[in-house]
This record gives sequence, C-alpha cells and structure tokens, in this order.
Amino acid sequence: MPEIVAVSTSPDKGQRKTNVGKSFFIKGMGLENDAHAGFAHRQVSLLAEESIAKITAKGLDIGPGDFAENLTTRGIDLVNLPLGTRLQAGPETILRVTQIGKECHDRCAIYYQAGDCVMPREGIFAEVLREGNVRAGDSLEIKPSYQFGVITASDKGALGDRIDTSGPAVGSFLLPWGDVIESAIVPDVKASLATKLREMVAGGADAVFTTGGTGLSPRDVTPEATLEVIDREVPGIAEAIRRETAAATPKAMLSRGVAGISGSTLIVNLPGSPKAVIECLEVLAPALEHALETVTGRGGECAR
Repeated sequence: MPEIVAVSTSPDKGQRKTNVGKSFFIKGMGLENDAHAGFAHRQVSLLAEESIAKITAKGLDIGPGDFAENLTTRGIDLVNLPLGTRLQAGPETILRVTQIGKECHDRCAIYYQAGDCVMPREGIFAEVLREGNVRAGDSLEIKPSYQFGVITASDKGALGDRIDTSGPAVGSFLLPWGDVIESAIVPDVKASLATKLREMVAGGADAVFTTGGTGLSPRDVTPEATLEVIDREVPGIAEAIRRETAAATPKAMLSRGVAGISGSTLIVNLPGSPKAVIECLEVLAPALEHALETVTGRGGECAR
C-alpha cells in the first residue's frame, strides 16, 4: 500500500527541509510551521522515494526533505496522477493535486553535484482540503472525486435581490469529496425546481444538494419538487439531520427536507441559511462517502 515515508518542514524558503516525523496540515494553508504554507495552490509538495533513488544512484548521500519536499512517499506514481486527484494522507487529511512538476529558475546544490534534479520533473504540489495530522508511516490513498450540483431555492435570489451565500457554503464544505460542476438559483416554484433537478441529474451530477424552501411557508416547495424527481427516498438522511440539529435548535424540527435517489444521483434538501447548511452537512459527513460510493456504484463490497 502507498505510504508516507517522511514529513518535512523548513522555517525558511530556499533551503532543504528536515524530517520532523509528523505535522498538522491546515486547510487552505499547508503544513504548520512550514515556510511554504499558504503559497497559493502549492501548499504541500510531494516527491516519491523512488524518484530520490535515481539521484542516490549517482553516489549522492541525500534523503527525505533534501529536495525541499514536504511529503516523501513510497509506492505511488505521483507524476502520473491527473490534476484534481484527491489524496487521503493518514486518517484525516485530504489533499488535491494542483500541479505536476515546476520550473526551476535557479539551479540547486543537488543539481550541481549530480548534474540532475528530479523535483522539477517528478515532484507534485497539492492544496489542503481537509485538515488533520499526518505522520511518517501513514497510508496515502487515492480517493474518488465526485461531481456535485447545487440549487438554491430563493425568489429574491433568482431576481438578483439577494446574494446567495448558502450555495457557495455547500460547495466549500464538499471539497474533500468533489467539485461543484453546476450551481443555480431558482425561484420557489415547484416546476422550475423539478426541471433544474432533472437537468443536473441528466448532466452527470453524482449528488445534488438544494438549499432553501424546506419550511412551512406556502412558497416552500423544495421537498415537493424533489419527491417528483426521485425514484426512491432515503429517509434516514432527513431524519438524522432533523434529530441532530433539533437538539441545538428546536425550530429544526419544522424542516420538511427530504432525501432520495434519482437514477444514480443522490439528492438532499438542506435549509436556506449558511449556518444551518453547514450544521446539516456535518451530520451527513460521516456517511457521505459511503453513500456516494454506493449510489454511483464506485464502492467495493460492503460486508467485510
């Protein structure tokens, strides 16, 4: 199984890194106490032990961190990973590959010693989508990347009288699992919502999340539109969301949101406020990966 051989950091740029054994990876930043943290999309650098071996074969005494990489890996073909690949490092952290190789403007000491440097060709860069601790010896796993649709049900939003903050909150939360391929703001009209749901399902979305229109107002018709589109309900999702969120906010029991499957697409209704959206997605998060694997057919056997 692919694994992480070393976790390395440096206090300053332009120098070799030291294997510190473990570090905390900060979402949207990189490794804690590393000079390259927060460097645009190049927050974390990775280089394979197999690549380093090409230089040690020339007689140089070098090891993890000497090419200024944060993670030294073993057993994974880093350079041939497609951009956008999601990697789980250890039990928590999710990375997304953003760049393969780099242009070196200044030759490093290793280049002058060996006449070659593998980092520009075989090193890769990633951003941190989910933070957590990573240690040497942890596994490094390629994760599926799913495609999502997001629909905000809002009369005012559809007219441009209100800025949508709930839809973007959904997309941001879902980044460890995949990317939003389409988002839309639709008025609180059952036929319009149902049409857009069908369009996103037909467009290949693995899951569609709606925000708004789940309350008791006569204009709240998102559940009715969803029930018109889905083939099968998944009642446990809506039940769990209401149960867990009502413990903190009694008004949550008034939500009429539903969840279900249309073809091979999961559809989940969420409330309209950004805060409530995050609270509900946090309830769903522990089961989301398995739900996506199952509904899309990308998962393995369940019983082991």
